[in-house]
Amino acid sequence: MNRDLYIDFAKGLATLSIIFIHTAFWSGQFYIPAEVRVFSLVFDVALFYALSGITSGSNIEKTFYRLLKLQITFMIFVTFLFFLDYFFKVFGLSFFSLEWLQNFYSTFGSKYATTSISAVPQWQNLGNWYLHQYTNADTFPVVMGSFWYLKVYFILTVFGVLILRFFPKHINWLIGICVALTLVFNLFPEIYPTGQVGYVSFYLAIFLIANRMRGKKIPKKIIPVLYGIVAAALIWMFWYYGSEIFFKINKNKFPPKIPYIIWTLFSLVTLFVFYNRLKITKDNFVTYIGKNAIFFYFAQGISSSLVYFLVVPLKEHMPWWLLMVLIYIINILLAFVISSVLKKIDDLGWNILEFLRKKTANNQS
Repeated sequence: MNRDLYIDFAKGLATLSIIFIHTAFWSGQFYIPAEVRVFSLVFDVALFYALSGITSGSNIEKTFYRLLKLQITFMIFVTFLFFLDYFFKVFGLSFFSLEWLQNFYSTFGSKYATTSISAVPQWQNLGNWYLHQYTNADTFPVVMGSFWYLKVYFILTVFGVLILRFFPKHINWLIGICVALTLVFNLFPEIYPTGQVGYVSFYLAIFLIANRMRGKKIPKKIIPVLYGIVAAALIWMFWYYGSEIFFKINKNKFPPKIPYIIWTLFSLVTLFVFYNRLKITKDNFVTYIGKNAIFFYFAQGISSSLVYFLVVPLKEHMPWWLLMVLIYIINILLAFVISSVLKKIDDLGWNILEFLRKKTANNQS
């Protein structure tokens, strides 16, 4: 079966959009206008959950094996990140001073204050990362700030494959339940649950709707209707909440509430409109990113942290839009290089695990 390059292309564009979002919302807090930061959220993580729904099936064993591989790759990455963060602190304390390190970390702004500048390794942080409790990595604050997506993805995929396997005839009902729960949580905010429930109820609906779209094409006559519904929803949102809701879209993202949900509709409709309509026949730079999306996702957390050290000295010396374009391009290039390094580290980590497996097997025989 030939690989659908449209899926890779869409993942690549979504990944580039995430890089832009993190360019705008992290280091961009110092110089990018709020309006631009909000517009960066038009193509957001909801696309990844939709693409996961399109590509997912009912094979539990295959899905759980894929999740296990992702968990191990994640653990290899955060182990590398842990020692990178730790050795940088040891370097700073050994050759400079605590004040130098504190000044270094102040570049990220007061919102991301350091938690543990010490020459003693904070092993509890590594353990927390393994278990998807994303305590901050001081040297690379964007990494853990963007990892909320991964925890929801694990939960969502498990629920999704169980539904596809055991309730294939009731998917529409389960979509309705997810939508109803999301509405109830929004209509009665006093019962809006903490934790992951609010995330999963909304994104699971997207996952299942996307799975129902698998292999299908939206008829041309329906496309104007869908975009008309999106426009009407946006008009209602601004009428009901007022124009100031525009600047609160990001606050309504964690967990997703009605304004953010409406904001995501345009990107989701666009994804489904071009699905099975836009034909990508050759691999290119964007499909390469899509095929290696997880490594780019890991890499952009590091690169989006590094660009702070360009933004701070340059923000007073050039127009904000020019600096934004420059930083975005640099962020992409850094993510490309770092993702290549991370792939090699991942290969090394798997080779070490395979070596240990063989040694363990030999000792038991």
